Amino acid sequence: MRSLLMLRHAKSDWHVDYGGEDRLRPLAPRGRRAARTMGRFLATARQVPQRALVSPAVRARETLELAIRAGRWDCDVVTAEELYGGVDDVLDAIRRDGGDAGVLMIVGHEPTWSATASRLACGAAFRLSTASVLRLDFDVGGWADVEGNGTVQWLVAPRLVEGLLSSSPLVASDAPSTSPRGS
Repeated sequence: MRSLLMLRHAKSDWHVDYGGEDRLRPLAPRGRRAARTMGRFLATARQVPQRALVSPAVRARETLELAIRAGRWDCDVVTAEELYGGVDDVLDAIRRDGGDAGVLMIVGHEPTWSATASRLACGAAFRLSTASVLRLDFDVGGWADVEGNGTVQWLVAPRLVEGLLSSSPLVASDAPSTSPRGS
């Protein structure tokens, strides 16, 4: 069994000078808060990845870094140029760079994330809002066997968990400091 966590980058900041280069656009303050929220959510839910593939775009890398720090979890991180591309590029990266991780996270962009999720989940329609996470499970031996054979487990957006996390005793005292293995 393999689990794929698809994290869309958090809200980016269009009001700063990033030189017009899309890859250099940073997160907005709201995006930084949402990335931290999702990191804490994943830790509290014991849904942290063993490995993460991240787009080279600044906003994607910042999203992952903030999530890891806020959730106090750790995983192998690989920057994958393909995650800035289309669906076939993303699938190539998953198959090539997923390694032996039981739980793999990919961090990237719309509209590619929704299109990739649709392809992986037998055509189901998705819209991943900023900083949302979708979990798909695959009954396969390895990442090379992933195609349209995923089962949707859940889709969570930051606004759905913000209030829950602020009142959770796990966030304050019992959040794991290392990666729990498994889902």
